[in-house]
Amino acid sequence: MTLKLVAADYGDSAANSSEKYWAEVVKEYEAEHPGVRIDVDVYSWNDVDREVKEMVDAGNAPDMAQIGAYADYAADDLLYPADDLLSISAQADFAAQLADAGRVNGVQYGMPFAASTRLLFYNKELFDEAGISAPSTWEELAADAAALKAIGVKYPYALPLGAEEAQAETMQWLLSGGGGYTDETGAYSVDSPENVETFTWLRDELVGEGLTGPVAPGKLNRADAFAAFAAGDVGMLNGHPSLMTMAAKKGVKFGMVPMPGVNGPTKATMGVADWMMAFKQNGHGREVGEFLDFVYSERNVLAFSREYDLLPVTNSASQTMGGAEADQDLRPFLEELPLSELYPVGKTSWAAVSADVKKRIGGAVRSGGSPAAVLGEIAGTAVAAEGAAAGS
Repeated sequence: MTLKLVAADYGDSAANSSEKYWAEVVKEYEAEHPGVRIDVDVYSWNDVDREVKEMVDAGNAPDMAQIGAYADYAADDLLYPADDLLSISAQADFAAQLADAGRVNGVQYGMPFAASTRLLFYNKELFDEAGISAPSTWEELAADAAALKAIGVKYPYALPLGAEEAQAETMQWLLSGGGGYTDETGAYSVDSPENVETFTWLRDELVGEGLTGPVAPGKLNRADAFAAFAAGDVGMLNGHPSLMTMAAKKGVKFGMVPMPGVNGPTKATMGVADWMMAFKQNGHGREVGEFLDFVYSERNVLAFSREYDLLPVTNSASQTMGGAEADQDLRPFLEELPLSELYPVGKTSWAAVSADVKKRIGGAVRSGGSPAAVLGEIAGTAVAAEGAAAGS
């Protein structure tokens, strides 16, 4: 029997392509299960979601897909519930908030595969030169940014609200202001008073004061902001673990602290997860479950997380990593994971909302921009997308 897996590539070169990771996993698994072959196709993040969609649309779904979102396939009743696949111990080992984000109507279809959180990175040398320390409140962040601007720092605070990943920077700021994309009931609350206040503050106190650099936030992409930080041109910005490696390679001395909030460090940070899912079409549930139990073993989860500077999605691997001296650089991100909130990925409407955030949110902070109007437009998109999802 052959099981087909389509997976995303987390590497940045041929030397660390995910093909190598999966080749090792498959080699070991097939040696222990001589009647099973695992056929893995790895695609770049630019292509993998589309490739899986085309396969599904053509009636040729893979047995498993490790991609960015699962909700559309769950809504179309194409996926096995995790309960039908994994052993009880494997399913119980998922970090609770990641498992919760994989549920639709209380049933888990998305199995978390990789996770990361965000911290505020700051350039220690620039902070020393400006005579400032890491901020814990918005007021301190703005004051630090002003001090950095005064010594000629190009991007005192880099605010990437460009099309690449605006939904991430937006969510981190919404959480730091006590809001978010959704409320406690899970309903969209994009234009809540807290969210409007957050973006009004950003417009007036950071962007309006010239503290976000020469590129308008709506035109600044996350990759360019990270590259500028690694080049020593950014005082501070929100970053995930891969930025540590980028900055260290360029010799940038940096510190990391929780995202500042209105009156102190933010209580909730943004978490991001990618997903494994299993399609029912080929009827290989038992065999897929046995393979995934192996994939989610502590050793394999640790190996993947360490290779790509990501956080383990299981409690057992997180505990091991938290206590390992070799992993101490990831510990601050690990500590944030239990406090993290994820995008509302269980909603099939989220893709449309996320796309609208990328398109519009930069306009909320430009001179003369209206946060209330822009957030209201995105909220309208959310209502329409939710209605379309409910009617489909």
